[in-house]
Amino acid sequence: MTEKQRPLSWHHPEVAKYEQTIALKIPGYAYLYEMTERLLGAQLPQTGEQKHILVVGAGGGQEIVTLGAKHEHWTFTGVDPSAQMLERARHRTAGADLAARTVLHEGTVDVLPEQTAYDAATCLLVLHFVKGLAAKRELLQQIAARLKPGAPFCLAAIAGDPQSQAFAMQMQAWRTHMTDNGISLAEWERFAASMGQESDPIPACQVQELMEEVGFEHSSRYFGSYLINAWFAVKSSR
Repeated sequence: MTEKQRPLSWHHPEVAKYEQTIALKIPGYAYLYEMTERLLGAQLPQTGEQKHILVVGAGGGQEIVTLGAKHEHWTFTGVDPSAQMLERARHRTAGADLAARTVLHEGTVDVLPEQTAYDAATCLLVLHFVKGLAAKRELLQQIAARLKPGAPFCLAAIAGDPQSQAFAMQMQAWRTHMTDNGISLAEWERFAASMGQESDPIPACQVQELMEEVGFEHSSRYFGSYLINAWFAVKSSR
């Protein structure tokens, strides 16, 4: 199997390199997390009361480290199916003195009790790895079911039609960005080959439709970087 053919895997030991390479791959990577923090912070009252945040795809720990550094009264429950990525999250949260405020679970959202009501949730750079509209809808429904009415939610994913010319044009520019920032051609080719194979992007309009279907409202786009889009919404109070 060639380097290009080797599939992406969140269970491979190489995921330890994730935090060193992801910011080189995504323009504005740090801004995505900073903007997410500011949006959630603007929606949750600064009363000193504890707020419990659900982090879907917590492996790596970027969300928890970013949010926890700014909000001392926030606690975190994170889920991720990759044991290797969760180990990175444990290492980073411990180094940021956030271990006491963080609980991490190996698996998906459905491992969490349905009766738990979270004050907010994030699902950043995860949805495009979930294959099929039904499975994407189920993930978003599982998140919505665990949020309090009016709770804010931030979602980021690769969005678009991999068969379209528009998608190909964005990928061409993204390739140049990555290789100019030291990402090897082999790693880029592996990433490009994964589109529609290991990952399953859908158009941005469909993402928003799914959010509305499962009970999120007032959605708005707050970040864009080539094919990556991020949306802010709140759990319906109805």
